[in-house]
Amino acid sequence: MKKYSRVYLEITNICNRSCSFCPGTRRSPKVMTVEEFGKVTDKLVGITDYLYLHLMGEPLTHPELPTLLSLAREKGFKCAITTNGTLLPTRGEKILSSGIYKVNISLHSFEDGESDEHLAYLSEVAAFAERAAEAGILTVLRLWNKGGSDSLNDSTLDYLKNRLSGEWKWGTRGARIRHRLHLEYGDRFEWPSPDKEDGGESVFCYGLADHFGVLSDGTVVPCCLDSDGNIPLGNLHTDRIEDILSSERATKIREGFMRHTAVEDMCRRCGYARRFK
Repeated sequence: MKKYSRVYLEITNICNRSCSFCPGTRRSPKVMTVEEFGKVTDKLVGITDYLYLHLMGEPLTHPELPTLLSLAREKGFKCAITTNGTLLPTRGEKILSSGIYKVNISLHSFEDGESDEHLAYLSEVAAFAERAAEAGILTVLRLWNKGGSDSLNDSTLDYLKNRLSGEWKWGTRGARIRHRLHLEYGDRFEWPSPDKEDGGESVFCYGLADHFGVLSDGTVVPCCLDSDGNIPLGNLHTDRIEDILSSERATKIREGFMRHTAVEDMCRRCGYARRFK
């Protein structure tokens, strides 16, 4: 069985914010229990070394997050989370002591400009980012809404440049602020959805080639953008991961992407995948 570079494991699909760029999910609210997490991760041992505890939802809302991180670490996994950062003031310290490998903080989840609340939020995020980097945690500040609110991007970037000292060495996707502290940026894109325009079958994606996703109910999906589980490949609570990934549907999807061809209707309607045409 091949080894994947990472698996997106959704520990909850519940979020404490409702952002304009995020499609959310039509699925019922679900928080993965510690027992469920243990059973799912047992099946992922040997499949990957890296678990990204996010797909939909805000991982910091999970009441047992430190326990999940500890359990995953005991099994040899390196864990990463993607968070909107709003709960870092109350939950950040436990993250710092959890042995986590990487924290992505989505700064574009705050969309109300230069309000006092926004500046307070940036201050808390910057303080956490500094402590995390000093603790040896790879920390990435993300502005993935270029083409959305550019004025918000500019004001956020100005604040961070003044607040975070470092080399600020720029590359094609962002900047290295200092050791283990980075900024990434990117364009907004259209999430896949049945009501989006069919962009044609000429599509490339790394889904099922170097990663796949597991939803909070155990459903395996081809990639981290299948927010509603529109392409269910199986369920880790009932099926072997080897059987799921070698199934006829999964094989057709994977081989199709190798030919730059979308075999699933949802993949034809994914704005992110079309960026790799």
